Amino acid sequence: VQLQASGGGLVQAGGSLRLSCAASGRTISANAMGWFRQAPGKEREFVAAISGSAVSTNYSDFVKGRFTISRDDAKNTVYLQMNSVKPEDTAVYYCAALKSPYYSSSRYYTRGQNYDYWGQGTLVTVSS
Repeated sequence: VQLQASGGGLVQAGGSLRLSCAASGRTISANAMGWFRQAPGKEREFVAAISGSAVSTNYSDFVKGRFTISRDDAKNTVYLQMNSVKPEDTAVYYCAALKSPYYSSSRYYTRGQNYDYWGQGTLVTVSS
């Protein structure tokens, strides 16, 4: 499966942005999906994940209450709605897919090494 992230750009602090991750090659309805980010000079970190059929979602503490992950399997697309953005949200955002739709451990979704497919990143820059 190929993943294409888009929607990044420049936004002012307090503003909103919606990222999209479009999949091609096959359907992602049977895949749990995640968003990660990497800021300059920092390691990649987990942002959010959504299980198959959107049964469950996971968020990192620093985006909880501000970001929302969702999926539209009919469009083969996963979204990340970013509200109340902060300058520290500036990073390249990546979407990724797991091989299975569900995992018993919520921690499993947060580890980048567990993901099998990655898209190219989209840059989000938040100005203060």
